Amino acid sequence: MKRLALIAFAILALAAGIFFGPAPAWVEASMNRIDGKPLIAVSDHARRLHATLTIVDLHADTLLWRRSVLDWANRGHVDLPRLEAGNVALQVFSSVTKTPRGLNYDRNVPDTDNVTPLAIAQLQPVRTWNSLAERSLWHSTKLDRAVAASQGELLKVADPKDLDTLLAIRKDAVRWPTQGAPYSTPVRGRAPVGAMLSIEGLHDLEGKAENLERLHAAGFRMASLTHFFDDELAGSMHGIAKGGVTPFGRGIVRRMEALGMIVDVAHCSHACVADLIAMARRPLVSSHGGVQATCKVNRNLTDDEIRGIARTGGVIGVGYWDAAVCDTSPRAAAKAMRHIRDLVGIEYVGLGSDFDGSTTTRFDTSQLVQITQAMLDEGFSDDDVRAAMGGNALRVIRAGIVPWSGG
Repeated sequence: MKRLALIAFAILALAAGIFFGPAPAWVEASMNRIDGKPLIAVSDHARRLHATLTIVDLHADTLLWRRSVLDWANRGHVDLPRLEAGNVALQVFSSVTKTPRGLNYDRNVPDTDNVTPLAIAQLQPVRTWNSLAERSLWHSTKLDRAVAASQGELLKVADPKDLDTLLAIRKDAVRWPTQGAPYSTPVRGRAPVGAMLSIEGLHDLEGKAENLERLHAAGFRMASLTHFFDDELAGSMHGIAKGGVTPFGRGIVRRMEALGMIVDVAHCSHACVADLIAMARRPLVSSHGGVQATCKVNRNLTDDEIRGIARTGGVIGVGYWDAAVCDTSPRAAAKAMRHIRDLVGIEYVGLGSDFDGSTTTRFDTSQLVQITQAMLDEGFSDDDVRAAMGGNALRVIRAGIVPWSGG
């Protein structure tokens, strides 16, 4: 009997060691993959242009996982060294707090949660084990610690002054080769990357409007109302009822507009998107996804929704994974961008990678020149590329994170 007890204890200890040790890293590596298919050839012109861009990615889920954002990882898609290698100026990091078991794009109920066991296995603070709001606040703490430890290489962006500081330092950090010298790459000094916080689904309010103030105080400047299930604010495109914005949700949207938090339509049901377009008093964002004209997936935007977001002065972030653009080729993403440009204009096109969001892509953020080349191949001008790769997103972010009284 004693021997059986010792064996049982050893088995439990081994299971615990795996659960709290390598299991979270294995889960992340299995869910955030690069497919290894051939990349497209990149021209000297594309590399030269890419080096001059101010690139903004509107969505990555990196903070969900237990690894340092400051170190080049052997898994996933985003970290500071890869952001620097890809010439990214500003990365929007989202807070994912709950996803249902059996997650799918069609119908999910809110009764189960994959993130709770992940939070426990990753040895997050106990307060995050049963509180969605605390999970988002933990993600903010993780980012703040990374910024503090980065020696100025990572800067948190929470207001236009932060944005101005970031862009000024980056501009001073780029030194081009002397005139007449053969072109290779620009010589860089200290060129920090900006980091802004967003929320993927305001179910993390836990039904309490006052939690929005706590999240705003922690630095969150963008949020979607829903994720993969219907919640107290609105219907999800992946929920059961798929309804519009609720009275509680309308109140939250008005408070977001006043505080200077950008409203994100990603994952909203079509009824929810219609309601948000109708009630918007500030530019809307679709932070990550695609368009139904080139990839007929339920979460992607219809042409009417694209026109509606454009009417608010917003921006649409196009992703790089197969469920967003029906392929992992950067050419598929460029085709979706071209459709938006041809429908409403280049000024509404942006990037929304969904890197580290349980996605499989062709490349990671260090290889973003793949998108630059694909856009050039689709007939975009240099100025079009400059706008879509970051200029448009900067316009919306700069305007959207300023508190507003409605005047």
